[in-house]
Amino acid sequence: MFHGEGHSVRTHDLLEIDAKQLLASQASAPQWVEGELRKSPFAVVRRGPAPGHEIPIGVRGTGRNQRWAAFYHSKLVKSVLTPSQLLTRAIPTSRANAIPALRALDLLKERWMESVLPWGPGGSVGFELASGRHVATPESDLDIVLYAERRMTAEEAKSLCDRAMNLPAVVDIRVETPVCGFSLKEFAGWSPAAILLRIPRGIVLAKDPWGDEIRSMDPNYAAARSVLPTRDCGRLRKNEFRRTDVQMNRRKGAAK
Repeated sequence: MFHGEGHSVRTHDLLEIDAKQLLASQASAPQWVEGELRKSPFAVVRRGPAPGHEIPIGVRGTGRNQRWAAFYHSKLVKSVLTPSQLLTRAIPTSRANAIPALRALDLLKERWMESVLPWGPGGSVGFELASGRHVATPESDLDIVLYAERRMTAEEAKSLCDRAMNLPAVVDIRVETPVCGFSLKEFAGWSPAAILLRIPRGIVLAKDPWGDEIRSMDPNYAAARSVLPTRDCGRLRKNEFRRTDVQMNRRKGAAK
């Protein structure tokens, strides 16, 4: 979590920003960015180290290949929308009928009604609910962000996964702890084995997303908890590629 003046933000939060101020400080912005920010001045908090009071953000365009990473000063943030807050946004019947992911979100609200963990939509569905723009398509997955400050068990993870099955769209559930992000499905199926964890500097393999092992991998955490997790994982170091490949090969072998 990052604490700025008047704002605390976490990975996947949507920030309302001043497009002119952002673009004035970013000479390398692609041409499409200005047009997209005129339509909806929102950016998502991405994963990455946070220098000073800068927040790592991502701007999304119309095409899947249109994603731009930047930094934005916390003082300039106009407002913050969390995934949990987006659950209160009404989904028009016409959109729910046209977009399976939006229908899936309505159903998941009922199934997860008793969940004590904060959660909400991310990805194209979250962006549509925040901005009002029709960016979700019939092929869109439903990306869910689940915040787990405390340690959860594999059984709890399995229960949540089971209740997210057989929905109109594919559901991808990303768990965010104070220091990393990971797949709920992977944790439910492989714990206590090591799983892929996303931290500000890349991707690592570890067994406990809440443990001292993963905290020690983040040199910024102990200092000020000013590291902002995000969806952008950065580049893997060579040894991390090697360890990840070994892990994935083992899983492929186990699936045969």
